[in-house]
Amino acid sequence: MAKEVRELPVVEAGAVETPFGIVGYEEVVACDTTWGEHSHAFHELLWNERGASTAVVGARVWTITPSLGLWMPAGTLHSASAVAGTWLRAAFFGFRTKPSLPDVDLPVTVEITPLLRLLLERLDDPELPPDSRATTEAMILDALEPSPRELLVQAPASAFLRPIAEALRENPGDQRTLADWAAELGVSTRTVTRAFNAETGTSFARWVASVRAQHAVALLTRGWEVEAVAEQVGYRSASAFGAAFRRTTGLTPGAFRAG
Repeated sequence: MAKEVRELPVVEAGAVETPFGIVGYEEVVACDTTWGEHSHAFHELLWNERGASTAVVGARVWTITPSLGLWMPAGTLHSASAVAGTWLRAAFFGFRTKPSLPDVDLPVTVEITPLLRLLLERLDDPELPPDSRATTEAMILDALEPSPRELLVQAPASAFLRPIAEALRENPGDQRTLADWAAELGVSTRTVTRAFNAETGTSFARWVASVRAQHAVALLTRGWEVEAVAEQVGYRSASAFGAAFRRTTGLTPGAFRAG
């Protein structure tokens, strides 16, 4: 399968004049595509009309979907990837715009609500009068809110947890429990629990669920059957997988299936 690697420049926040308020962008990628590390002078809101993509900042990996977007602040060094057929959407925000996010300088998952989607799509109308455009942009800035859900995996940094991280990235269906791993590492479950919380910001169970969900999205967007994906990522039934997947992504597995 053909693959494309795109290289973009590293630009400091605000280093280039951004006279626009909010400008939309979309693309359907024809083949598996990766973007090397880069940054922009402007802010980005990334989401997908169809399929899923990933964005990487340091040790953090976000999966971006039709319902879970990602706010990428100006000047943030990041890389990205998308599988063939993914319909990418983005909105570029002028450096001086002021969205109603708690901290505009940090990447954060944003809920792509029906209202936010409608407002963003309204900006695509070339006949939109200037006053209406300004009003719509102000409403978008006000409607941006962090999502209570996110498909984020923070990779553990220590050599101590590396065997767990590597094993689960290689095989998300690995059934070893926290107690199993503690025994293999020769430590207590409390020690592993504390290390995971300290290095990933979440529990072992939540981290495993996120790794599985990210892997599942990648397989679904490539056309895998739901039952096969459920087995691959460690669930005993398609129904159990579907319930866990909906809790994490807000969508059914079928929403990601390549048609």
